[in-house]
Amino acid sequence: MKIGFIGLGNVGSKLAHSLLRNNFDLTVRDLDLNLTKSFQNKGAKIAKSSRELTEKVDLIITCLPSPKISSEVMEGEDGIIQGLSKNKIWLEMSTTDETELKRLGKRVIDKQAIPLEGPVSGGCHRAATGNISIFVGGDRDSFEKILPVLTAMGRKILHTGELGSATVLKVITNYLASSHLAALGEAWAIAKKSNLDLAKVYKGIAVSSGNSFVHETESQVILNGSYNINFTMDLVVKDTSLFDNLAKKLGVPLEISPLIVRIFKDGQKKYGSRAWSSMIVKRMEDLNNIDFRANGFPEELVDNEPEEKGYEI
Repeated sequence: MKIGFIGLGNVGSKLAHSLLRNNFDLTVRDLDLNLTKSFQNKGAKIAKSSRELTEKVDLIITCLPSPKISSEVMEGEDGIIQGLSKNKIWLEMSTTDETELKRLGKRVIDKQAIPLEGPVSGGCHRAATGNISIFVGGDRDSFEKILPVLTAMGRKILHTGELGSATVLKVITNYLASSHLAALGEAWAIAKKSNLDLAKVYKGIAVSSGNSFVHETESQVILNGSYNINFTMDLVVKDTSLFDNLAKKLGVPLEISPLIVRIFKDGQKKYGSRAWSSMIVKRMEDLNNIDFRANGFPEELVDNEPEEKGYEI
């Protein structure tokens, strides 16, 4: 199977590297020519347009920063849809909007091609080692056809149902992660003001009912002071807004979600769109004139688990 990968950002580059590491025939495209050149040096081919890439491969993967950019890549003059033909598969791995995904999916079907979605969860450090989780929505037979590709990029693969189901699940999980990150800022503020040993607090939370994946990972780079989670503030604003907008579309009144959106928009305003998302806790540091530093924590997260062949859960 020949694979094309469009979007070599923080997550996309790591997923694409996993494909190269597992000896897949890979063609890449990104607006950053330095990125595509680095992939070419490692054995990948380069396409000059999304249409050219689509025409040359069997599976087209997109991993892009926003629904707007995904639509432009799909529907542009030299976009993916222009290059689609019968039985080609498009796998959207971006975190996107369910309605927009389904609209583009219909355009793919009109070309007798197959739309799938495959958003990931688990952090950039796990994407780098092929140990990230992947949610896949869409036709079951097509899912099984590309399962060897999915298990090279991720460890735990879940087929969630029809097209759109994986996007909704991904938006839900991102909302929960963002909510806990905001709550951690307040928790660390209370711990610091109480003169607790923050390294011991980290261990205490990790073995308690208050633990979470977000604490185990992001709290480490918060305590280090780098905040480097390889994920930026603008992306969290996008993700939390997707969840909040979905609730409005479904007519579900929410209490916490609108507050989370406001908190991250404020963080984006204070620290910039490209600030690391973990810096949201700095609002509490600044407000209380304190910091959350402790010795012995890493500047950047590294997945120390060995790469394991993926499997369906």
